[in-house]
Amino acid sequence: MCFAVPGKVIAINDKTATLDFDGQQASADISLLDHVKKGDYVLVQAGMAVEKVPPEKAKALYHLLSP
Repeated sequence: MCFAVPGKVIAINDKTATLDFDGQQASADISLLDHVKKGDYVLVQAGMAVEKVPPEKAKALYHLLSP
């Protein structure tokens, strides 16, 4: 079973974004999504951004995933 993790887009380089995952940074492929911009929140699964989400949903997911 896999789950998606929310990340905030902090930089974009073509079809790859640098994301902030609640203090940790990593890159993800954003080629599946349209119109991703800096400041957007996306759900990432297996290194691929699969869905844009509103900030409120991302923050709620951070809370659920926190130890």
